[in-house]
Amino acid sequence: MIWEAILRAKSEKLNLDVIWLDLANAYGSVPYHVPEDKQVMLDDYFSGFQMRFSTYSYSTDWISLEIEIAIGCAISLILFVMAMEVILKAAEDSTDPANQGGGCYMLPGCYMPPLKAFIDDTTIICSKEDETRRMLERFEILKAWCRVKFKPNKSHSLSVRKGKIDATTFTVANQQLPKVSQEPVKSLGRLYDSSMKDTKRRLGRVELATEDLLAINRCGLQAKLKV
Repeated sequence: MIWEAILRAKSEKLNLDVIWLDLANAYGSVPYHVPEDKQVMLDDYFSGFQMRFSTYSYSTDWISLEIEIAIGCAISLILFVMAMEVILKAAEDSTDPANQGGGCYMLPGCYMPPLKAFIDDTTIICSKEDETRRMLERFEILKAWCRVKFKPNKSHSLSVRKGKIDATTFTVANQQLPKVSQEPVKSLGRLYDSSMKDTKRRLGRVELATEDLLAINRCGLQAKLKV
């Protein structure tokens, strides 16, 4: 959907800002008002996680899992999504109601909200620059409360004005975000650069997938989890 919005801005000579945010400690300690007995139950549950890795020739010792999402654990994923929803909904409160909360229109009557998220990959997409800046300012306020930090050097921005790449810059944590014209960004498997084209991506897709699958097959690495 983000790619389609970029292509539409290019072909129809529209304005668009896209900000890819890289979150540090995305699975950190988001404050909740949770009853104490539920806290104790979750603490007991997560304190028992251990993981080890095995190859064809050896296995590591069992290691306590202290952070990140446990593989195959449904509770971890639910808690993570709940935490991200708190952050995303709070950030959306900063948008202009007259513009349906920022975002952009893909087609007449097809509205895209200003925030897109998959796990900890968070993207801001707005057709108005002031909405983009307001959203970033809101995230700056929220990060202290939710104990989430941004990695400005790993986050990126793309600005389109009247269908062409623009030099507009944005900042996070008092640092200017790199533009995709300076440094392409890869998000959810797609590479975004200043060309706003898919040609190079199509040419290298099969080759890259083949190399990665061969590397996985050669390593013989397996992960095992116990509670």
